[in-house]
Amino acid sequence: MALESTVIENKISEKFGAEVSNFRMEQDIFTFEATPAVIKDVIRFMKENETLHFNFMTDLCGVHYPDNEKDSQFAVVYLLHNWIDNIRVRVKTFLNGNKLEVDTTVDIFAAANWMERETYDFYGIIFKGHPNMKRILNDEGMSSFPMRKEYPLEDPGRTDKDDRFFGRTPNNYEPTK
Repeated sequence: MALESTVIENKISEKFGAEVSNFRMEQDIFTFEATPAVIKDVIRFMKENETLHFNFMTDLCGVHYPDNEKDSQFAVVYLLHNWIDNIRVRVKTFLNGNKLEVDTTVDIFAAANWMERETYDFYGIIFKGHPNMKRILNDEGMSSFPMRKEYPLEDPGRTDKDDRFFGRTPNNYEPTK
């Protein structure tokens, strides 16, 4: 019998209570949120539980939501796959913009190593306990994190780019100050 999303929700809710929330289907993927304090335990539980068997980490990435309140401006998104029942789950944890730290999951999924480094490299999210937390794609000397939405897409002083070609006009695009 296939693993149902209600079973996943019940098992995780029983174990973690109020630390997990907002269970829903989002673009055909069962999705929920966990607090940063328990995200590592949730990921471990999902892998090791005899019923759940989420034994593969498909992806881990960061997201910047600049319009959110300060305590939820950044998210780390984990995509897990149960190969036995062919079920995918998305787990999100939201981070405070002033404290971009979350526990590493490298000791649970070795594949998280480079994914966490890439997320640090582009968003500045620090994975506590990571064995090699340093930039992976950008230059070590960079002081900014290029995937943050703190900068306009194009330099307003450039004359060789026209924002109209990117779906933006002066009326619908206000550069971040």
